[in-house]
Amino acid sequence: MHAWHDIYVDDHVIEEVFPVVVEVPMGGKNKYELDKETGFLRLDRVLHSAVYYPANYGFIPRTFCDDGDPLDALVLGQEPVEPLTIVEGRAIGLMRMRDEKGIDDKILAVSVRDPAFAEYTNHMQLPGYLLREIKRFFEDYKVLENKQVVVEDFIGPDEALGVLRDSLDLYRQMRRGDLKRR
Repeated sequence: MHAWHDIYVDDHVIEEVFPVVVEVPMGGKNKYELDKETGFLRLDRVLHSAVYYPANYGFIPRTFCDDGDPLDALVLGQEPVEPLTIVEGRAIGLMRMRDEKGIDDKILAVSVRDPAFAEYTNHMQLPGYLLREIKRFFEDYKVLENKQVVVEDFIGPDEALGVLRDSLDLYRQMRRGDLKRR
């Protein structure tokens, strides 16, 4: 089974719930990344800065973005989730980030199985501190690698779902051969 290609995503229910494959557990410093050929995780790097992932971090299967990767997702929950675990998430916002590869959107989601977060439907319901912490993490995590990152303000769940739909369409085009993997 390939974590990117073989986990079904239903276009009709993404407004309610979609699968996220966790790559990096909340609190981790190891940056794992999907090996696109095998479907396994590869240790990409250990974060150079004195920071740690503020949420479980992974990707949404059967999505494809302009940076050549599946669509990233941060899943808020109370506990770290083991890598390669599928978490059912609901989009509550989107963080647009720009790095050396260009635009790198990240869906902000909540775990629908975690009672402490399941009732959130919009990032504006979260404590402001949590949003600032997430934004600051992504502004700082590559600084000591001499890479610049620009993080824009969070936008709402409707925009997040639009980006998700677009990435599902791009994936289909890539699989048909209309787009090349980068």
